[in-house]
Amino acid sequence: MTDSERPHGRADSGAGASTPDIPPPASEALRTALGQAAARAAGLNAEGAESTGAAVWTAMGGWRGILESVLPSLAFVVLFTLTYDDRAGQGNLWLSLGVSVGIAVVFSVIRLAQRSPASAALGGLVATAAAAGLALLTGRGQDNFVFGFITNGAYGTAFLVSALIGWPLIGLAVGFLMNEGTRWRGEPRKRRVFFWLSVAWAALFFARLAVQLPLYFAGDVTALGTLKIIMGLPLFAPLVAVTWLAVRTLYPPRQT
Repeated sequence: MTDSERPHGRADSGAGASTPDIPPPASEALRTALGQAAARAAGLNAEGAESTGAAVWTAMGGWRGILESVLPSLAFVVLFTLTYDDRAGQGNLWLSLGVSVGIAVVFSVIRLAQRSPASAALGGLVATAAAAGLALLTGRGQDNFVFGFITNGAYGTAFLVSALIGWPLIGLAVGFLMNEGTRWRGEPRKRRVFFWLSVAWAALFFARLAVQLPLYFAGDVTALGTLKIIMGLPLFAPLVAVTWLAVRTLYPPRQT
């Protein structure tokens, strides 16, 4: 192995010498954690995918992932709309939210039965239940979407700020997945691509807020829920495809 092939920050200490395990510095651990989170958010953790379509399908979780993402919200919107009372200015919250959470429970039980990691099985259920609890507490159907606003705001801010300070989250994610660390920062082309990809992801999250927040303040639960679904996977999938294609261009498969 030549010096250029060794990971940065390591040096040989002599033949046969053992190198003690040294914990990574806090900054490196933080970058790795951010890279992992960004990879999940941008759907880049599609290991083994050989095509863009396969990568997008994996990022969405296949048919089960699509159903888990869409059905709870769809059930809430449909039932809330069907039970809407003009005099009360409200749909049946208990029924709408109960069915929505019930669907999330079914999916979680299926995942647990198939021995999926507990975090994957329960993460969506906890988020759905917490949102439903807030809506029941306030008595307002639109509050079922508050946690989604917080998530979009947090992700959008993180992607945008990371790009502006020169540490785009897409770069951290790709560096983590490609075992490259942060060496991509020494290549202007990669830095430009990762910058604009991170900005694009920030734009997606902020676009959701820009469109949906006015409906939230107007109390239009049906339109809000419908647009939440439309601006979910239908916008997520194309951006995953663009991101995946850009990464494949920067890291073409090695010819054997």
